[in-house]
Amino acid sequence: MTSPGSCFRSLFNYYTEKYVVTKNRKIGIIYRLYQLSVLAYIIGWVFVVKKEYQEKEESIQSSVFTKLKGVAMTNSYGLHIWGEEDYSIPPSGEKNFFVVTNYIETPNQKLGFCPESYNVPGGRCVSNADCKKGESIIAGHGIMTGVCVKTTGTCEIQAWCPVENSTKPQKPILGAAENFTVYIKNFIRFPLFDFSKSNINPEIYGASYLKNCTYDSKRHPYCPIIRLGQLVNWTGKNFQEMASNGGSVGIEINWQCDLDKDYSLCKPQYRCINLGKNNLGTNTTVPYNFRYAKYFKDSNGNSIRTLYKVYGIRFDVMVTGQAGRFSIVPTMIALGSGFALLGVGVFACDTILLYMTNAGEFYRKNKYEMIMQKALQKEEKDTKASSESKPIHSKDETEEMSTFISSTP
Repeated sequence: MTSPGSCFRSLFNYYTEKYVVTKNRKIGIIYRLYQLSVLAYIIGWVFVVKKEYQEKEESIQSSVFTKLKGVAMTNSYGLHIWGEEDYSIPPSGEKNFFVVTNYIETPNQKLGFCPESYNVPGGRCVSNADCKKGESIIAGHGIMTGVCVKTTGTCEIQAWCPVENSTKPQKPILGAAENFTVYIKNFIRFPLFDFSKSNINPEIYGASYLKNCTYDSKRHPYCPIIRLGQLVNWTGKNFQEMASNGGSVGIEINWQCDLDKDYSLCKPQYRCINLGKNNLGTNTTVPYNFRYAKYFKDSNGNSIRTLYKVYGIRFDVMVTGQAGRFSIVPTMIALGSGFALLGVGVFACDTILLYMTNAGEFYRKNKYEMIMQKALQKEEKDTKASSESKPIHSKDETEEMSTFISSTP
């Protein structure tokens, strides 16, 4: 049994590698295959794909400006010409914008008394007792007066009358918005590398070019004008379907810039996401709508309003990106990780050879060797004695040998 003192003294032993060539083909094949796999991983994945030899920055600074263009005519609630100032709410210019594609209009509302809509469950009644005077109804349109209107089966309310029209058009009124365009101007900067760029190529930027181009990833990658229908189609949805009930689309502008390559190769990549996608296993989109009103005065000075319940598509521009440039520090870290993986292969093969084979005990005896201090001193003494016992030429022999060498042509 090993004493505690021996265990303590063994802590101060020095272990050095001893290389033993083992002609075991199975272990040799496993080791070479592992080495090839690690080299393929380091060269292919780490350096070529992930570019881990670069210093990288993801904190992109960005500025976005948008402008909508397009004109359409509708005649659902009377003849109306739609321009940007009509279908863009609020006015465009920000990175988030909303385009009206469908709406319900309730014209000429006045403050007064009228029956609640039957579509509001809390507004239905049988007698006056069901209508509590002075209280509002959840999802209702006004304040109850305490009277039940028998003809409609709903409570009388004090509100803007008549109440909101709830009949939605079957098709989007402003379906022509599919061909409207949005001009997206994006400036980005990576502060670590002091690198700035725009999604408009300064070499081809000009009024004539912008009036005729439409974005195409191959032919016109720097054209900042994109059709709204194209943006929705990139999400996998049909524009007319989304326009009927509304939806939400995210426009992602992604910049992947390899600063070791030419400046012109840093191009924006556009991708659209259906942010209103229903996650219940269906391909439906959560509707997007809101209400607003326009107020007027009649000839008697009384307030009149037209209520609009608008459906449309909200677009959110999101800018992401990453820039990278060669640096010696990440390169050395990547190489060090690769060499460490190669060391794991040595450890794994040694473990298999020494502990999982039939000849493991034989391999262990030849791999591990204990060299004691006394044995080492004896070996050095024997080596010294052996060197001293070698024959030495006499003085005459030395002189004769020297004369022979010098006389040799």
